[in-house]
Amino acid sequence: MEKLQIYHETYNWFTPLIVVLVIWELIWKLIALWKAARNHHLVWFVCLGTLNTFGILSMAYIFYFSKPTTEEKSI
Repeated sequence: MEKLQIYHETYNWFTPLIVVLVIWELIWKLIALWKAARNHHLVWFVCLGTLNTFGILSMAYIFYFSKPTTEEKSI
């Protein structure tokens, strides 16, 4: 029991960090999933929905891969 108390005192900052990271990932993931669904990118939608990369893959999709092509713009 004493080890648990020491662990809790030492890593008390860990829980808020996890909460912030989960919220960060959730925000980016939802935005990327919405854009992938809107652009009819099924492979991206599945990858974004299954992989947890702390928002890195989501941000890459949003800023680099979700740009509509000239064919998509004309439709």
